[in-house]
Amino acid sequence: MIRTSRLDLLPLRVEHVPEMASVLSDPALHTFIGGTPLTPDALRVRYERLVAGSPDPTEQWLNWVILLRASGCLVGTVQATIADSTAEIAWVVGTPWQGQGIAGEAARGLVDWLATQPVHTVVAHIHRDHHASAAVATSAGLTPTPEEQDGELRWQRSLQ
Repeated sequence: MIRTSRLDLLPLRVEHVPEMASVLSDPALHTFIGGTPLTPDALRVRYERLVAGSPDPTEQWLNWVILLRASGCLVGTVQATIADSTAEIAWVVGTPWQGQGIAGEAARGLVDWLATQPVHTVVAHIHRDHHASAAVATSAGLTPTPEEQDGELRWQRSLQ
């Protein structure tokens, strides 16, 4: 578990599916990443795969749900894929909880935790028009680079 002032980042479990299916059900969450919300059954399959871990022994899949302690409810997820001492991170916070600084706090907590691991670089890929995610990345100490991947700008922070 990773703890911040308002949040607990809890290791992802398949048992989180019922609550997270509701948290992630708004199609607006897919504006910049594409796709549509997963059904509870599809989300269960995804979480089973994530919890099982990467089939590549040189890569770690680390996933947490975000618990807002004051309300006792799950409000989103953060994740890190670690390979070759680089962690690629991502976050999503359900629509009802956006605009409260939760994503930024969760991302900062994750990056602070990654700084205690054998990770030298943290990266995130963010759509150029996704200003809220750019603000989250900035709050976690990442800065944009000129590199693009699949139409998204690479943001980066060195932990050394």
